[in-house]
Amino acid sequence: MSVLKAEYHNVATYTSSTLSAASRFHVFTVLSPTRFFGFIFNIFYILVQGVIIWAFKPKPPRKPEQPTKPKGRIAVIGAGLTGVSSAAHAIAHGFDVVIFEKEDRVGGIWTHVNSTSGLQLNSLLYRFHPSLLWSRAYPLRDEILGEVERIWKEYNLASRTRFNTPVTSVRRADGSDPADDIDPNGQGHARWIVNDGHEGVFDAVIVTVGTCGKPRMVQFEGMPGVKAKQDEKEKRKDENGDARKAEGQSTSNGTGTHEPPDSASSEASIETEKQSQHGPWTEGQPQPSARVIELDQEIKKDAGFPAPGEAYPTTPSLDPQRGTKAKSLLENKDGGDDEGETHQEDEDDGDVFRKGPIVHSSQLDRLEEDEVRGKTVVVVGSGASGVEAVETALAKGAKKAIMVARDDKWIIPRNTILDTLISAQPFGRQMPLSFLWENIVIWWNYRGLRDLAPKHLGIFEGTPVVNDDFLYHVRAGRCEYVRGDTQRFTKDGVRVSVRERDSRPGDAGSVKEFDGDVIVLATGYEKPDIDFLKKELFPEGYERPNLYLQNFSTEDWSILMTNSAYMNAIGTVGHFHIGIYTRILLTLLMDRDARPSPKDMKLWVDVIRFVKRGAKGGALGFFTYMELTIWLLLFHVLRIDRIRWVFFIMQGWGVSPAEYHR
Repeated sequence: MSVLKAEYHNVATYTSSTLSAASRFHVFTVLSPTRFFGFIFNIFYILVQGVIIWAFKPKPPRKPEQPTKPKGRIAVIGAGLTGVSSAAHAIAHGFDVVIFEKEDRVGGIWTHVNSTSGLQLNSLLYRFHPSLLWSRAYPLRDEILGEVERIWKEYNLASRTRFNTPVTSVRRADGSDPADDIDPNGQGHARWIVNDGHEGVFDAVIVTVGTCGKPRMVQFEGMPGVKAKQDEKEKRKDENGDARKAEGQSTSNGTGTHEPPDSASSEASIETEKQSQHGPWTEGQPQPSARVIELDQEIKKDAGFPAPGEAYPTTPSLDPQRGTKAKSLLENKDGGDDEGETHQEDEDDGDVFRKGPIVHSSQLDRLEEDEVRGKTVVVVGSGASGVEAVETALAKGAKKAIMVARDDKWIIPRNTILDTLISAQPFGRQMPLSFLWENIVIWWNYRGLRDLAPKHLGIFEGTPVVNDDFLYHVRAGRCEYVRGDTQRFTKDGVRVSVRERDSRPGDAGSVKEFDGDVIVLATGYEKPDIDFLKKELFPEGYERPNLYLQNFSTEDWSILMTNSAYMNAIGTVGHFHIGIYTRILLTLLMDRDARPSPKDMKLWVDVIRFVKRGAKGGALGFFTYMELTIWLLLFHVLRIDRIRWVFFIMQGWGVSPAEYHR
């Protein structure tokens, strides 16, 4: 959408709503100054974005086959907003890209959240690509996904994206380049092969899997099926131990290998299958029996490791969750004959929650309205997803929400100026005067609710929640805030060990039971694995988040982990740093003299550790956006030979193929 079209849409929307209100004689709506000033604000908001687009948007390729003479090839793992933005920047500056995405559409974690989910920060602080054009300050999920897809199409990335292609391995290519060209210690870099090498050799890899994987489903006692699963798990462990014991007591066949009680033909078939999977290096080694393998796989599955086909699929429809009824944890996933047995085990307990659905916070959109309206919703969890779950439940007509918070989180207001000033703290850690910011936030946001402000967590020690409405709901009595440890679910709700403000998780408290009709697990998301990368790229002491510039592997800068090493920060994961990191990578590919050695990169990490020693969570486990910006500026200042690239890296000016402008 162009700026003119966006302005036209803004005027048309305001005019239409005015005429509609006038036709119903809603005089106060027609004359509302708040509504009028909101309309004027949107006009200037779109104009400001137009200036940003004009000044910083890189030129996209005019034809799908461009660039015809790429400066290099880059593999991008993940087609979320970070992956799409990184690929768009790379192709705009003359590099060819291939995006590997395990699902069937672009958007990443935003395809798994509710339609009511939106930005916590003002969208001016969420410009993950210069060509973005937001219609409002706090857009919701569908607009965010729409912008990701628009950029993906505009930069001709559709033909370069491999959907339903999970990455299982990234390995060094055995090339014919001189040794000093592939050795990072000699200012070279490795070439990379992704999966089976079908897509060819890449000069660099950008890993954009993010920090949010599949929903984390925490199991509490009193949830349907949990007792049966626990008993079955213990039974399998016992069987596993017996099987291993039998394995060790099996008789020798006289050749130095052991033969289990199974037949020789069965052993031969198992051994043949193992050699086909693992290669000849397993020959002559004692191998577990098929039963042991099966038990191991079952235990791993119970522990939460998904099978290859169980990875939360999405549909290519506009709404990733449309047409999908919520699956409560009450429902048996298999739907098999063992359902009755599971329920019988639960009934023996007699204290299992069955009043209503138990869902993850990302599944709230799937609940029918009558499942929530007039009901009491218990939310277990106090982070951003918990706050959003409370808002969503109340918006769906819930009578009351109860939040069970294991620990308190800082909740800062949705104020662009205040949020920017807080993120502009340059030290990236709690400082002696940080209490001033805490008092400002308490005065601004916690009026009458000071007891909810964290006692043992500084404002610069963890990621805050940005929200205006949650504390208002608590003041109005629509939400009850309970600080404590969830002990178990009961037939009526949740049993909690309630604690005082100056306590810590796990401390003794008074046990209380809170009735509820629906339970929401706001337990966040699991961290995505990066097992496809060799462990040698992240030696001890230099694993995530302890990387060069917080995102580059210290062993080889051609592995970039944009937004995949993040833990805690005050800032935004979707802003201009995505383009800056991508252009640093492009610069290192183009300019041999600008490249850092592994020794230099480790030294950078060690210096940050020295400067921030004693910081809670580690030197790179928490940072502010100002601190990140300082790191990126010092990347140029500390190496004079990089100064000539400063406007390209920081602003994106220059290095555009001539064929894009013809």
